[in-house]
Amino acid sequence: MIFFHWLSRLPFSWLYALSDLLYLVLAYVVRYRRQVIVQNLSTAFPEKSAHDINKLTRGFYRNLTDLIVETIKLPALSADELLRRVRFQNPELISSRIAAGQPVIILASHQSNWEWLPASAQLNGIIADSVYKQLSSPFFENLMREIRSTFGVNPIPMHRLLRDVAVRRHVPRAIALVADQIPASPEVAYWLPFLNHETAFYPGPEKLARSLQLPVFYVEMVRVRRGYYDVTLHTLAEPPYNDLPDEAILTRYRDRLERTIQATPSDWLWSHKRWKHQREEYVGRGKQRG
Repeated sequence: MIFFHWLSRLPFSWLYALSDLLYLVLAYVVRYRRQVIVQNLSTAFPEKSAHDINKLTRGFYRNLTDLIVETIKLPALSADELLRRVRFQNPELISSRIAAGQPVIILASHQSNWEWLPASAQLNGIIADSVYKQLSSPFFENLMREIRSTFGVNPIPMHRLLRDVAVRRHVPRAIALVADQIPASPEVAYWLPFLNHETAFYPGPEKLARSLQLPVFYVEMVRVRRGYYDVTLHTLAEPPYNDLPDEAILTRYRDRLERTIQATPSDWLWSHKRWKHQREEYVGRGKQRG
């Protein structure tokens, strides 16, 4: 903890020099998950040449190593500096709801620097509960909880979300979920076409929105230049949901996310095995959707 605290105090110029070194190590020495990254990019963008895929792969490694050092830096950032670096274009779309006493749901993704999003949202009047997957290492779990709590964000492990919602269902806040992760139980997932794959999505965000009758928003984060981002909020759905078809909320999320990724492909997290599950494997198990 002392080491990471010291590391966070380094100026950005030093941290980006470290990022450049990590880039060389991950991209050319370790070749971190390169086969997975290239396979994912090639199937998502079959029209792109091998040269284009290699360029996107290098861009991915650049984004990943910048994400690592920027995440470490977060607890040492002042509010003014974070507000300069992450500029919300329309925070009032959600902050006004929270100020009026209404909880909302925000669907984010592994695009650009998602670790800076909850803290910067908090500074823009969007009181945030950030839902995350718990890490297996106790040390890194404690480290990431400390980082993710910056500026008063409330990090909630995913396995505790339903209990938390039951206790605090009327508390005005943004329940923020990174909704492009691999579901733990694909047999009950929503299966939707996404980047040229039949893709399993968590049903939780849609079910939560419908059961609590909460509005749902999509947060789009775009890198302007190194260490600087623009954030735009988009309305996905508003209650009542009686006449809204099943899976409509996640389908709208899928559509927005796909456009974001297609605009800046290297900034998405291509190293995770997003398509390791095949829909055919789960036919007949659970309740199939999509």
